[in-house]
Amino acid sequence: MANIPLLSRILRKCKPLNCMPKRGKHQTWYPDPEWMRQFDGPVMYPDELTSKFKLPPFNAKCPPPERKVTNLVVNFGPCHPAAHGCLRMITELDGEMVRHLDPHIGLLHRGTEKLIEYKTYNQAIPYFDRLDYVSPMCSEHAFCLAAEKLLNIDIPRRAKFIRVLFDEITRLMNHMAATSFLILDVGGITPLFWLFEEREKLMEVYERVCGARLHANYYRIGGVNQDLPIGLLDDIHNLVSKFGERIDEVEDLVTDNRLFIARTKNIGRVAAQDALNMGFSGCMLRASGIKWDLRKTRPYEIYSELEFDVPVGSNGDIYDRFRVRLEEMRQSVRIVEQVINQMPPGEVKLDDHKISPPNRREMKSSMEAIIHHFKIFSQGFQVPPGSTYTSIEHPKGEFGVYLVSDGSSVPYRCKIRTPSFIHLSAMNHIGKNHYLADVVAILATLDIVFGDVDR
Repeated sequence: MANIPLLSRILRKCKPLNCMPKRGKHQTWYPDPEWMRQFDGPVMYPDELTSKFKLPPFNAKCPPPERKVTNLVVNFGPCHPAAHGCLRMITELDGEMVRHLDPHIGLLHRGTEKLIEYKTYNQAIPYFDRLDYVSPMCSEHAFCLAAEKLLNIDIPRRAKFIRVLFDEITRLMNHMAATSFLILDVGGITPLFWLFEEREKLMEVYERVCGARLHANYYRIGGVNQDLPIGLLDDIHNLVSKFGERIDEVEDLVTDNRLFIARTKNIGRVAAQDALNMGFSGCMLRASGIKWDLRKTRPYEIYSELEFDVPVGSNGDIYDRFRVRLEEMRQSVRIVEQVINQMPPGEVKLDDHKISPPNRREMKSSMEAIIHHFKIFSQGFQVPPGSTYTSIEHPKGEFGVYLVSDGSSVPYRCKIRTPSFIHLSAMNHIGKNHYLADVVAILATLDIVFGDVDR
């Protein structure tokens, strides 16, 4: 205890802890713990109200703020090779799932229907080649049938056979392109080379009969432009007789391929009732299980005399549409062989020179022939007033022409019902809630051509 006074004297001589060294005569003040306690609350300078606030505990969790999440919207096309033309599709994506598809068309619009109103009936035919440029002659056929219906004429029997022959050759060309594009879009490239080699041979047939590989302009109101070259039927027979082997090769490679089945089976299904409600036709309708083919239900030309089957699917998916198109190619080969075997002799154009121009031999010896020729190519021919809707079984579906005549040499109105336009309008219904990769396959199986859609 004797050391306590000594300790007290030592402490008195120590400097205070809360004071800085003297500056002049005064001590410098330094904040002490008692003064710092006033800032312990949530507010630095509390008043009567805020002094009652309490700090939250250190481990308290604040609820996350509510955020508005929207899906990603991307453009599919119009410069994408899988868009099959100038298609811009606004695609709403939830991850990789497609929630909404909005096709924007019109990027290839050329005003075909309006242009036809300013052309004579024969001058309007080449416009139809440029609609569906994958299968041009079938489009010409519908317009020629509509004009012949208004004129109330019947064309020579040989011309009917030639038209049916080239309709089915065109169907083969279309389905070869459609099936090979589908296989290409799901990852297989080999069948494209196989089928396009055969397609080039049929293009050569086009060229031999009319001089053009693509835009044929071969059909005429009243028949066809010219007769078949000598030996062409034999060459067509040699081509189509081997065509079944090419289809078998594609089927062997693709139809049972597990990767192809995974990409096509149960993808893009359309029920039969939905297909009817959305106006489907052709392979799109038949793959859903509805047996509807205008060559059977409303026969035109000589289809009622020919034997062929109408292939029908059951599931309405991409796989069924692929199988239906393959089988349709086999049936087209059957029809071509029947037409070649039954081809009659005779004229290929109407002998009425007010509608069909005379040939060069007649013009050298007949003044009337020269006059008819001049009148047809300068003014055209008058079509009686009336209106008609005429449709054919186009490779893509029902191709219809609504033609109105006012009695002049130019159509008053020509409305074209194209299958590609109808099928593309159902893209959102078919492609919704599928993966983005499946949308490419669905678009390929619709078999659309944008000359056909935009017109």
